[in-house]
Amino acid sequence: MDLTALNRIRVARSCADLGLSATSAPLAGGTWLFSEPQPELRELVDLTSMGWAPVEVHDDVLTIAATCTIRELVELAPITGWASQHLVQRCARSLVASEKIWDWATVGGNIALALPAGAMTSLAVALDATAVVWTPDGGERRQAVKDLVTGVRTTTLGPDEVLRSIEIDRATLAQPAAFGRVALTKEGRSGVIVVGRRTPDALVLTVTAGVTRPHRLGLTADPNPDDVARAVAAIDDWYDDPHGAPDWRAAMAGRLAERIRQELA
Repeated sequence: MDLTALNRIRVARSCADLGLSATSAPLAGGTWLFSEPQPELRELVDLTSMGWAPVEVHDDVLTIAATCTIRELVELAPITGWASQHLVQRCARSLVASEKIWDWATVGGNIALALPAGAMTSLAVALDATAVVWTPDGGERRQAVKDLVTGVRTTTLGPDEVLRSIEIDRATLAQPAAFGRVALTKEGRSGVIVVGRRTPDALVLTVTAGVTRPHRLGLTADPNPDDVARAVAAIDDWYDDPHGAPDWRAAMAGRLAERIRQELA
């Protein structure tokens, strides 16, 4: 879609070049920006010229740039010790979009857009990722992605802040994980996504897609079915749209969570 209200597109090469305001927006893949009118915008600031490496593997942390495309992440060569790398493709496919979108849609854009069915949000929260946010004073702040996304299309990002990357501890990557997804139709938008991850002393379940914000359910190392059911029942913000009613989403989340408990037992 043509954004007829725009006056210019600026190329950013450093943090000092950003200069965002209420009438400007960062541009990476642009798959959402160009999908509908943006009458309030006068300027786009291109982040793809920043030269950020899509993925960096360090001894203690994996860094995924906000401008890393879904394609780059899906086709990443196997990383030694990443026991849950299969989650990348499972989450990416839960977008239920043409794979051509993977060439443009970015990890950071998907998270910052904060849609309930944001597949990269599901991945990041499941792996306990930390968001690295550039602030307008040239500094940065860190916040769990789980807390960065606060609701449908709402985040803690200020209008002049930019999501730079997400970081995942290598110790977390080594933990086994299982994925569950349900939709009303075979090719339909995700109704609920539940991801389980086994830590040395707990079973961690994350619920996304069917809720207005990500939920993490921390359970004991050996929970029973009642423990899982109570944890899911405590969620009180099930999303309501044509892709699933709240009571259906809650029921499906309970089934997926129990299946994952058994798989990771």
